[in-house]
Amino acid sequence: MPFGGNDWLALTQEPALEPELPICDPHHHFWDFRTTRIPYQRYLLHELADDMRSGHNVRSTVFIEARAMYRADGPEEMRPIGEVEFVQGLAAASASGLYGPGRAAAAIVGHANLLLGDRVAPVLEALHAASPNRFRGIRHSVTWDPHPEVENTAAHRIQGQLGNEQFRAGARVLAGMGLSLEGWMYFTQLEELAAFAKAIPDLPIILNHIGGLVRTGPYANKDDEVLATWRRGIAAVAACPNVTIKLGGMGMPRTGFDWHSRQKPIGSEELAAAISPFMTYCIEQFGPRRCMFESNFPVDKVSFSYHVMYNAFKRLSKSYTPTERAQMFHETAVRVYRIPV
Repeated sequence: MPFGGNDWLALTQEPALEPELPICDPHHHFWDFRTTRIPYQRYLLHELADDMRSGHNVRSTVFIEARAMYRADGPEEMRPIGEVEFVQGLAAASASGLYGPGRAAAAIVGHANLLLGDRVAPVLEALHAASPNRFRGIRHSVTWDPHPEVENTAAHRIQGQLGNEQFRAGARVLAGMGLSLEGWMYFTQLEELAAFAKAIPDLPIILNHIGGLVRTGPYANKDDEVLATWRRGIAAVAACPNVTIKLGGMGMPRTGFDWHSRQKPIGSEELAAAISPFMTYCIEQFGPRRCMFESNFPVDKVSFSYHVMYNAFKRLSKSYTPTERAQMFHETAVRVYRIPV
């Protein structure tokens, strides 16, 4: 039985906690015919709809670019438009209600190359034209690490992109159009993000996956050093009022847990206990109004089910007030991505 598949995930069953609590899942992907970097290739509307119906009240979701369904030809900078065109169709299908009451991809985040500088404007205009009612911003991944064994998933593998003047010029165009930027980088780059956020204070930035913690490879068995660097970086970014943070992404094996390789998938009680120290620190620094629980599916699906994951988020957030929990599960995401309620 392949780990990360639905049959494996079904080995751990538990009832849904607080099934009425409204949820906006602010981070998931769609893809088909994907390279086998993860144990399954397909995650389309049917698959997401099945997860959304797993017992929790998921009212809406946000699609985040995944370099899927790009146009096969035309100018290279315009090829990412194909992904937004593709997802706009899936979002329209979801809006029909045929896939359940939740609205998948109620907001869409695409990709544009900010290294184009001012020349990124027509790309952003084309992305908006592909989804006039749902396009909200872009993700331009800047993950970079000097260690060759750390996977570099950035589209443009360049060190120091956040300090690059062309990149910043492109980001100012983004801000001027009222769009947002997803921040996906590693924990060693968080201080760079803080400097970038201060330089462009009118740009809404959403920090992905608790700031890209890595506890494998060259960062394995070095928690004292690694977590000190991560905490410093999170605090620096949290001091920038234009940044919000996504609480999730811990199912990725690079975070240093063994959940993806177990014979039986983890349950929500153990999962909540394991991730709570990381989540709690982020909430303390940013405040609930700038935090949102995310699924990062199907990437995190290698480690736990959608159902177990949201049970864990509910367990670890029990000590917060109803207003604070509403913000982290629903209100922050709906506000940041301007989702009609």
